[in-house]
Amino acid sequence: MFVGHLGELPLSGASMATSFASVTGICLLLGMACALDTLCGQSYGAKQYRMLGIHTQRAMLVLMIVSIPLAVIWANTRSILIFLGQDPEISAEAGKYAQLLIPSLFAYGLIQCLNRFLQTQNIVFPMVFCSGATTLLHLFVCWIMVFKFGLGSRGAAIANSISYCVNALMLALYVNFSPECAKSWTGFSKEALHNIPSFLRLAIPSAVMVCLEMWSFEMMVLLSGLLPNPKLETSVLSICLNTASTVWMIPSGFSEAVSIRVSNELGAGHPWVARLAVYVVLAMALVEGTLVGAVMMLMRNVWGYAYSKEVEVVEYVAIMLPLLAASNFLDGIQCVLSGTARGCGWQKICAFINLGSFYLVGIPSAIVFSFVLHIGGKGLWLGIIFELLVQVLSLLIITLRTDWEEEVHFYLFIVLSYL
Repeated sequence: MFVGHLGELPLSGASMATSFASVTGICLLLGMACALDTLCGQSYGAKQYRMLGIHTQRAMLVLMIVSIPLAVIWANTRSILIFLGQDPEISAEAGKYAQLLIPSLFAYGLIQCLNRFLQTQNIVFPMVFCSGATTLLHLFVCWIMVFKFGLGSRGAAIANSISYCVNALMLALYVNFSPECAKSWTGFSKEALHNIPSFLRLAIPSAVMVCLEMWSFEMMVLLSGLLPNPKLETSVLSICLNTASTVWMIPSGFSEAVSIRVSNELGAGHPWVARLAVYVVLAMALVEGTLVGAVMMLMRNVWGYAYSKEVEVVEYVAIMLPLLAASNFLDGIQCVLSGTARGCGWQKICAFINLGSFYLVGIPSAIVFSFVLHIGGKGLWLGIIFELLVQVLSLLIITLRTDWEEEVHFYLFIVLSYL
């Protein structure tokens, strides 16, 4: 939002860099950390408390190692974007932004691991406090860096890195010193160096599952750079993606809740309670999707001003918001079903579903709508709606046909394999 008021070029560059960073790093770390939803969740349900700390330390080690080559990629963002055919001016702006985001890459991996360590134990308030405090700090630091220090979009990138590092430090201090984590965090152990291949067997499918989905969304921004008037299209698509990501945080919370609830209950041997949790959270997502969609429709003519003063941008955003409302409704359902899948350890199945729905249906249809039928940015978002629809139907069929008693036996197998 701060960068958007600097003009179209800074907004396009920062948006392109954010999308590129998400595609080449953020979603990979997020996906790998999602393995802890299954591992820590089932360990907590089975009362193997010490294993939560071991799983988390192992994940932190792996994610820090993976972050090193990702940082090299971020450092060469400008060259990669130009190679991919993006506008040189936007690519140069994006390259500067991405380089200053590199510290946030390492902090993000730690945050995801620590969040899941706490969530699977139903320790939520400390995470809310750390995130809330970091957000307030971020608003102030971003304003100072962008406007008072005159650093422009580079200041926003620096503010992001500072905020991520502060959040990671606050979580680490809480985990290390809180009595609530005394049973599950007993200090660093050499045991975390063992069974790394076993962790990767779950982390890699988790990463593929998340990456295939997030890549398809971010690819829409890259495709928007190939449309006529790329600065306008990229700016509007990035605003839409940022808006979608913001409202997605609500169903994302539902997703984490159902994932942890399902994994806890299956680990404790309560299959029917796990199934009930899925249905309850699914109903909540349906209500949330309807309410948020209504709010987006009511705000469609003014929402663009939060990001830009350009009338052309604001009017284009108003046209796009009804499509965002539809995609958000479907995404809410998808989040709950994907969270159920993580809780049950179905990452491999979901990876294939995401591959088919996003890359055999979504992106091809988006290309047809935008470049063949010449619908422009609206066509790209129609492709997103198509892919979400296929994904939701596929996951819904699998969830409805699940034998929950059998899932408990599968969980016992996972527990034994890690002991």
